[in-house]
Amino acid sequence: MRYLIAAYFAVWIVLFLYVLTIERRLAHLSRELKLLREVVKKSKGLSP
Repeated sequence: MRYLIAAYFAVWIVLFLYVLTIERRLAHLSRELKLLREVVKKSKGLSP
């Protein structure tokens, strides 16, 4: 029975770490997207 409880908590820990990883990736992609939008906006302003 103890192994079942340990496995249950291990699954929840893995899921929690996975969600944290996804959140970090999303934040990183958001920053890159913002930078890309700024670059595109600047390049549109430079072209005649």
